[in-house]
Amino acid sequence: MKVKNPCNLWLKILIVLICLASPGLCAAQQVVDKMVATVNAGVRTDLITYSDLMWQLALQPNTVLDNPTSADLNRALRLLLDQRLILQEAEKLPTIVPTQKEVSDARDELARQFASPLDFQQRLQRVGMTSEKLDEIIEQRLKMEKYLDFRFRNFVVISQKEMADYYRDVYVPRLRARSPGRIVPPLEQVRDEIEKTLMETKTESEMDAFIDTARERAEIVILNAV
Repeated sequence: MKVKNPCNLWLKILIVLICLASPGLCAAQQVVDKMVATVNAGVRTDLITYSDLMWQLALQPNTVLDNPTSADLNRALRLLLDQRLILQEAEKLPTIVPTQKEVSDARDELARQFASPLDFQQRLQRVGMTSEKLDEIIEQRLKMEKYLDFRFRNFVVISQKEMADYYRDVYVPRLRARSPGRIVPPLEQVRDEIEKTLMETKTESEMDAFIDTARERAEIVILNAV
């Protein structure tokens, strides 16, 4: 990852010009009080603002919104950088557009993670997030999920040997440690469960490697520390 920390006025002026030339980079911002970073994975330059960080925090249950810590802001920044990298990679392939029902269902599922619908709405209001902006963020997340499913999950293959090895070396010892005396089910009875576990593990590992590579290739500029 090529991270830069500009110290001269000209680069900041250039970022402003990029934003003005590409309104989509700054669309739907209620308050842009600080430009935090830009990221370019070879498709375009995306701008991340302090408002983006606060929107990210607002969508995380139990995260403090009043005077957020530097650690929370930097975690949000790291997540947003990764999201923008994935979105830019996804745009190199035919666009997979979520349906309105998928967006609506995902919004409802997100809201259920909070204490109440009122709590969810109040968090959005505190950071100036409109309903339209919420739907935009959810649509972006769904695009990322679809892309990652296409890029990784659809091509993950678990062999019979991998399942047998996991059953012998992990599943059986873990079950015996947790539930001494319990009858251990045969491999055939838990094959689907083991296959799902191995598939998620292998997919997550490949995704992490993909994101690490994307970070290394990307041009990431930190404009203001948070």
